[in-house]
Amino acid sequence: MRAVRPISLALVLVLAVPLAACSGQPGAQAWAALVCTSLSPWRSEIDSLTSRAQAQMTAETTPGQAKENLARLFDGAATASEQARAGVERAGVPDVDDGERIADGFLGSLAGIRDAYGQARTGIEALATRPTETFYAEVGKVLDQLSTNYEKSSLDTTKVESVELRQAFDSLPECQ
Repeated sequence: MRAVRPISLALVLVLAVPLAACSGQPGAQAWAALVCTSLSPWRSEIDSLTSRAQAQMTAETTPGQAKENLARLFDGAATASEQARAGVERAGVPDVDDGERIADGFLGSLAGIRDAYGQARTGIEALATRPTETFYAEVGKVLDQLSTNYEKSSLDTTKVESVELRQAFDSLPECQ
């Protein structure tokens, strides 16, 4: 068996340290950038879907058309929320105190929002479209429940308990 030369061992160690650092958890700035990059299209999609839902509720459509459109909008919001959740999951765990708890909080919040939209879609799909007045009253109840469920899962990056992450969220252009 051939002996390892000290210089070779030193070279291996010098090269291995940067590689090990690359495979670790992302720092606060990198993690916040990844999270905000995942959340930006989600926020835009939710804003767009909310505007369309509001327009749908004031448009002159039949209850059947309103039911179909609202179910499609809520399905789109649930899908967008899941895509954002998956993006945050890919970001990993930030290398900050309580990083795992913080990442889990983001994931849980987005999963809750996804589920709130999914429940709203299911609620809308279950409604009878006749009589018309009853349909719209029931739609109002589904929207109230969506609002309650959404609030329970709300995602607020300003309440992150890590100073490093809070600074990153406040300073990165991706997060504005």
